[in-house]
Amino acid sequence: MQAARGTSLNSGDHPETPISPPHRTRFRTVFVVTALIAYAIDIGTKVLAVERLTGKGRVDVIGDLFGFNLARNPGAAFSTGTGFTEVFSLLAIAATLVVLWLSRRLGSTLWAIGLGLLLAGITGNLTDRLLRAPGPLRGHVVDFLELPNWPIFNVADMCLNIGVAIVLIQTVRGVSLDGSRVKASKDSDDREQDPA
Repeated sequence: MQAARGTSLNSGDHPETPISPPHRTRFRTVFVVTALIAYAIDIGTKVLAVERLTGKGRVDVIGDLFGFNLARNPGAAFSTGTGFTEVFSLLAIAATLVVLWLSRRLGSTLWAIGLGLLLAGITGNLTDRLLRAPGPLRGHVVDFLELPNWPIFNVADMCLNIGVAIVLIQTVRGVSLDGSRVKASKDSDDREQDPA
């Protein structure tokens, strides 16, 4: 049963204000620009690392605290699963498609940045797996950033971690992908728009 103005009388149904096309375009633009910039930085730094660090061993930048050390990783994070490079490549392709599909519903700037960083991280390392030796889907990821007592990593890894952190923060804040936010109340689960 509907009320006179079209609102539901069922307390579980609450109309949401749809995001206007200009606003949705803005969030998609933030997503695309974030992904492109982070991806370009990742690929650019990997090219420089291969050109300048091959055969040099560790190069200290801040003493023992931080340095460059070229490594090629056939596995996943922390060099795990080195015998499953093709599987990781296929999973990365699937993850890329999922992020692109989710990006259609963006209604929040932070979600747009988080998904953009996730896309850059996934595709940055996927590019290595597709284009670098020993061959397509089996390529080794270029890592070159080294901290004490931590596996060598790259910019794509940083993007993945920051992107995941943003997604978790938005989830904890109760902000949905479309920008709606659950507002706790005693009588109902009202939703309001939160563009952040």
